Formats: sequence, C-alpha cells, structure tokens
Amino acid sequence: MSSLLEAAHKGFELLDFDSSTKSLAFEALEPWLLEERFATYRPQLESLIDQGEFELLFDAFWQVIPFGTGGRRGAVGIGTNRFNSWTLLTSVQGHADTLKEAYPDADVVVVVAFDVRVYSDLRGVYDTNLPNPLMDMSSADFAAEAAGVYAANGIRVLMLDPRGGEYMSTPELSLAIRHNKAHGGLNVSASHNHPDDNGGKFYNRHGGQDVPPDDEMLARRVEGILDVHGLPFEDGLRTGMIELIGPTENEHYLRVNAELSLAPDQRGGRIVFTPLHGTGASTVGRLLRAEGFDVRAVPSQEAFDGKFPAVKFLAPNPEVPACYEQAEKIGDECHADIILATDPDADRIGLEARRKDGSWQFVSGDEIVFLVTRFVLGRRRELGLLPENAFMLKTLVTSSLATTIARSYGCKVVSDLLVGFKYMAKVLANLEETGSWREIHAKPESFVLGVEESHGLLLSSVVRDKDAAGAALMLAELNATLVAEGRTLLDELDALYARFGYMANKLLTTVMTGASGLDRIRAIQGSLRADPPQEILGRKVLSFEDLADESGWLGPIKSGTDASSRNVLVLTLENDVRLIIRPSGTEPKNKIYVEVPGVTPKGDLSADELDAERKRCDAEAGELGRAFERLMLARVGIELTESASRVSNLLGLDLKVHFGTAFLPGLEAALKADAVDLESFVDESLATYGTDPRDLVAGGVAHWLSCAAVTADDAARVRALFGLEAAQSV
Repeated sequence: MSSLLEAAHKGFELLDFDSSTKSLAFEALEPWLLEERFATYRPQLESLIDQGEFELLFDAFWQVIPFGTGGRRGAVGIGTNRFNSWTLLTSVQGHADTLKEAYPDADVVVVVAFDVRVYSDLRGVYDTNLPNPLMDMSSADFAAEAAGVYAANGIRVLMLDPRGGEYMSTPELSLAIRHNKAHGGLNVSASHNHPDDNGGKFYNRHGGQDVPPDDEMLARRVEGILDVHGLPFEDGLRTGMIELIGPTENEHYLRVNAELSLAPDQRGGRIVFTPLHGTGASTVGRLLRAEGFDVRAVPSQEAFDGKFPAVKFLAPNPEVPACYEQAEKIGDECHADIILATDPDADRIGLEARRKDGSWQFVSGDEIVFLVTRFVLGRRRELGLLPENAFMLKTLVTSSLATTIARSYGCKVVSDLLVGFKYMAKVLANLEETGSWREIHAKPESFVLGVEESHGLLLSSVVRDKDAAGAALMLAELNATLVAEGRTLLDELDALYARFGYMANKLLTTVMTGASGLDRIRAIQGSLRADPPQEILGRKVLSFEDLADESGWLGPIKSGTDASSRNVLVLTLENDVRLIIRPSGTEPKNKIYVEVPGVTPKGDLSADELDAERKRCDAEAGELGRAFERLMLARVGIELTESASRVSNLLGLDLKVHFGTAFLPGLEAALKADAVDLESFVDESLATYGTDPRDLVAGGVAHWLSCAAVTADDAARVRALFGLEAAQSV
C-alpha cells in the first residue's frame, strides 16, 4: 500500500495545481486507500493509480463535494468530490443532528423521496473487470441507506418502498412534508442532470429548502462529519422507525393540482406527453388523463428508466429542444396540438406547439411563463377569483415581460428574487407566519403563481417547490380553450407580444468542470467585478450592479451560502438591454441571461411589425450573448471562435475550444485530402464529445460553412454528414 500512496503522491506533484490543493487531495485520498470502511472502493482506486489517471484522481479528492443549493449534487463516483454513500450519508447525519437540535422534545419525522436514476458508469471512468460497489446503485438504494441513518438517530422516516418500483417527484415531496406535518425531508435526485449524476436535496418543515443564513448552519454541520452509521433498512422497517407510505400521498397531490382548474368545461385538443423516463408519468400524466384530456404517450420514453436510454444526448431536460424528437414523431402520427415534457423529478415543464405548416416550435421557459401568467390572471379575473391583494413571485433572471403582463391585471409582483424556488418558499412561509413580506401584505392564499425562466412554475401555495403538474394543467386548459376558438398556443403567444411588445430572452451556458473549471468561474466573476466592461458589441454599458455588494439593496452578506447565491452581476446596456451572469448553484457552469426588449407598442403590433421585431431582437440577443461569452472567457485567457460559440451548450468549454482550434482545421484539411475517409475522420475526432456528437456540433459546423473557403461539393458533403438541413437547436 505504501507504494500506491507514493505513486499517487508523485502523480499529484506532476499536476498543474498549487501545492496546498494537491496536499489536500492527497490527504483526502489516503484514508480511502488505507481504512477498512472504504475497502470496497480500493480495487478501482488501485487501478486508477496503476494507470496513471492522476488528474481524474485529483479531481475526485481535491475537495469534499460542495454542499450547494440545499444539498450535494454531482457525478456518482469514488472520492470525496463525488456523489456516493459517504458524501450522501454524512450529509444526512448532519441533517439529522440539526433536526434533533431544532426539535429537542418532538417525535421528529422526515419524508424521504427518490427518483429513477441508476448509476451505470456511462462516462467510462472505471475498470469494468474489477468490482465496483457503485455500479447499478439507484436513487432508491441511496434513499434506503439514508433512511437507515435517520432511523439510527431516532428520526422516523416516511417513504415509498424503495423496492416497489414507484417514485415520488420533487413537488410531491414538498406537499407530503406539509401534509404529514413532518419536520423535514430528503430527495435523492439530480433533477435533469446526466444519468450518472445524483444528489441529495434537503427540505425544511415548510416543504421548501432553507435560505441563508439557515442553510449555512446545515452546510457547516455537514462539513464536520467524517463517518456515519445507520440501521439496515429491514431493521428500520421492523422497529417502525421506517414507515412505508402507499398511494395516498400521490392521490392527495393529484387532488391539490386538480383543484387549480380554471376551465373545467374545456377538455378539447390533443396532447402528447413524455415524462422522459421520469416521475412525471405518475404526476402530470395521471393528472391530465384523470382530468379528461386526450393524452398520447411516447412509448419509448414512458417507462421509468434511470439511464434515460431514449432521450437524445442522455439529457432528460425539457429545456433542451432535442429531447422532444421522439414525442414529435408521435405528435405527427396522432395530429396533436402540443407536446408537454417533464424532467426526471417532474418539477420542470416543457412545451412544444404546432406551427401552421405542421412543424413543431419549441417554447422557451420564459414564453411558458408569459402564456400561463396571462391565462391564469385572465381566467381568475373572469371568474371573480382574483383577490384584491393577489401577488406573483418571480426571480430576477426571469423575463421582465412577465412582470408587465401580471401588473396589467392589477397583480402585485415581487420581481427580483434570487434564483431558486427556495426563496419563493421563504416568502410564503413568512406570509403564513406574519402576513407580511416586503411590499406584500397578504396570506399565502393570495398567491397566484411563482415563475422562473428555467421552466419552473408554481400555482399552489400549499406546495413549496416548482411543480410541473399545475403548469401542465394550465397549458392543457389554455390549449383546449384556444382549440375551441380555432386558435393555437402560438397564436396566443403572438397576440400577447402584439399587445405588450416583443421581448427576446436568451440563455447561454458555459460548462467548466473540475478544479480548473471552478478556478475559471471564480476568476471570471472576479475579473468582471474588478473591471466591468464599458461596452459590448459597441453598445454602451449604462450600469453595473453586483448583488454581492453589501452597500446595495440586499444589504450585508448573511453567510457563505448567501455570498454564493448573490454571486450575480447585472449589466444594463443602452435601450434597456440587460445581461446577467452567475455561476449555477447545481452544475459546473456559468450562465448568461440576455434580455433585449422590442419597441413598446402604442397599439397592438401588426403581424409584419411583430415579425420584424422578433427577428431584430432575437438576432441582437444571440449576438450579444455570444460576444459576452467570448469577452468573459478572454478574461481567463481563453479564445473561443465564433463557430465554437455556436455548438451545443451541453458541451464543456474544453470541447468547445477543441472544436474551434483542432476539429474545424482538421475538417478543412480532410476535405482537401482525397485519401481521407471524411466520415471516419469526423467520428474519430468527435469520439469524446458524447452521444450523438455530430448533432451537438451541427450549429458550429453550419456557421463555419457560411464563412469557410470550401467548394460547393465539399460543403454539400459536410451538410449531408451533419444533417444540417434538419439540424435542431440543442
């Protein structure tokens, strides 16, 4: 063993990281090689050392996976910086300690939920010829282990049977905590992440997640826990500390959402719904069918399957247009009006609507917000169900057009919440207890809806996290109402823009993984703070706001978690253009939000005027977003070509750089070399890009072709190879 430690130490020394971080990584690795509690992981660790995979090992141990937005989420794997039993259960122990301290005289109860995920090492990290205790570990398996830790600490657990093949979505968990008067909860899920990711997200007694500074206390408690012990699951069942709950929670959840109906007499039209293999099958699917809608399934994506085999790019995220490919085929066969989709934990809702020519149009998260906001407020006013003190909650990064629409109905709007529904849950909890929060003076019953651009909506004040079911019901009823009028959702969207003015909202994400990626993300934010840009693409920056500025409207930083949540920079450009940049709280990426408003109409815009505004604003938003991405990367010494900036946001930064600096020059050379098999060259060059790599880079190739000096015949060969005529935005 000493030789392995020596080899690992020497390997780490060769890496281009500071010596203190390398020392921390080695110190973290050592017990995993020496201590009996980690013995089952040892064969794989020894193999990685023998193979010289020191950069991979370093990344697995240089830190303990951060306790981010309400918990830990990341790649399943071996090490302190991976999601595994150790990183989950130490978190659970910290949560158990915190709950016992908060409720010393209570019979503490938690609800534990889990999604469909199953770890398969799709990234090919480990040796398949050696034992791997993580292989085929499901969210249900992790949840069973977590329940054992709660039980060992005297905390009673309510959960579905992890052996039973049923699952609980995120909004169901939120409601179940409140319905059972539990003191907290845990969801084992990585939402819409890659199949080999997982996470543990912790909830409070209100059914939401703690906000700063309360979440800091849990994070700090978790950091000090190095070992943990739990009851075997069967022992927990036998002693009654683990109690299995049946279908009643799902039934209660469906009733709560059914009560949101605003057009019960409208059930026309046809809907294709896909849960993308996730829990939405038992929430949105069941609700819409029970409510009498004509809902068609996508057979290839209907079954619970944590490997998400029938989802393009293995990206089960309704924010990604490519995930609708299978649903579009079903929609064409049955002549559906709309397609609805949910992510694996069924808190996000996605939408596509049919164009007049029969093709499908992806509807962005902001546009879903526009449609639902207008429908809900309009119908509530018609039915006399809009309270005088009605209010809506919106995150800062969500389109400001949502605020305009809501206020046109006399609805108050809190429009500047930090990202995450936990902040909305906190507002509702405060109103529940005091009847007041900032400018809102009301009870939660006056809450109309909460919205976030990342396809998150909430319509019921008794649920305290985003909920796809309520949003799906509203979209289904809106579609049915429009079908009865001979109109479509896209007609309604155009009417909305004609009335309020067009607004282009674009999101760009830049994935930067590992220790080097985190350093880049930090350096980018630091550089922009220290030296904000004065102009972008010739457009003057009129104001720069740093939400972490303690002299600003948010006041002093409350905690480390508050500092992370407030790591947001807002730039206002000429003509009310807005750019926001922030690191994601759940994934290793930077997010850039671009908002370009159109002209404010004096009357309704004509069809031609709207078309011109849409083209102008969309083009400007795309150009500004890509320019700002290149600007921020230049701050850390990375040059991204224009073509590279147009590949899928699902690709990591290093692959984007490789695409621009290596793949495209290689493609040009291959076209000029008669002896080169073009298809083989492309497939070999893109082999590390993931599943369906040609589709991932199609946008970049299309841009390159528009300005490359290639013959018409060569351009045709490339277009055919990348399917550019039919390429879909990803």
